[in-house]
Amino acid sequence: MMNHSDQGSTEQRILVGLSKISLALKSQSWQDAGQHGVSPTQAQILSLLQAKGDEGMRLAAVAEGLAVTPATASDAVRVLDEKGLVQKMRSPQDGRAITITLTPKGQKLAAQTSCWSDLLLDAVGELSELEQTVFLRGLIKMIRKLQEAGQIPISKMCVTCRFFQPNRYPGSDQPHHCDLVDAPFGDRNLHLECSEQIEAAVDRTTLDKSVKKK
Repeated sequence: MMNHSDQGSTEQRILVGLSKISLALKSQSWQDAGQHGVSPTQAQILSLLQAKGDEGMRLAAVAEGLAVTPATASDAVRVLDEKGLVQKMRSPQDGRAITITLTPKGQKLAAQTSCWSDLLLDAVGELSELEQTVFLRGLIKMIRKLQEAGQIPISKMCVTCRFFQPNRYPGSDQPHHCDLVDAPFGDRNLHLECSEQIEAAVDRTTLDKSVKKK
C-alpha cells in the first residue's frame, strides 16, 4: 500500500499539477486560436500589439515578449500581415526602424482571441476568494524567480514597479499603496501586466505574509 510519503515532496506534486494545467492551457489555446484561423503564437502577437495600442512594437520586442526566436516571430508576423491583421510602418521615433501595429481587422480579432475560455474561468472560479489570493501571490513569486533566471520575458508587475509600496498599511485588507493613483489596494488587485508600470530601481517584491480570511 502506497503512503503519502511515497508520492514525492510537496514541491514535486505542485510541479505535476502545474504540468497538467499547462497541458490544458496548450490544448485550449490551440482550440481557441484555431477557431479564428490563427495559430497560438499569432494570437499571442495580436494580444501583445493590442496592449501596446498605436505605439506598436518592433519585431525584436515581439520576439522578446513571446520568448521566441526572431525568425519564429518574423514568420508569424508575415502571416498576420498577409491576412491583413497587422501592418508594418516606419517608426516615428526612428525612420530606419519598422514598427508593427494592428489593423482595424486585427484589433477586432485581438479582442476575440484575448478572452480566456469559459473552461479556464470556471476552473479558477472553483477557488475561494482566499485561495485565489494565495494562488495569485504564489504565481507572482514564481514569475519573479523565473524572470530573474531569464527563463521568461519581463512582466510589468506591481511588485517590480517604482510606484509600488508594499505593506504600507500593515494589518489592513488593503496593505499596499500605489503612488501612481495615490490609493491603497490589496493582494487580490496585484497586477501581472500593467501598461503604466515603471521598473523600480531597487527590489520591492516583499509582500505581506499574512492573508486575511474572508
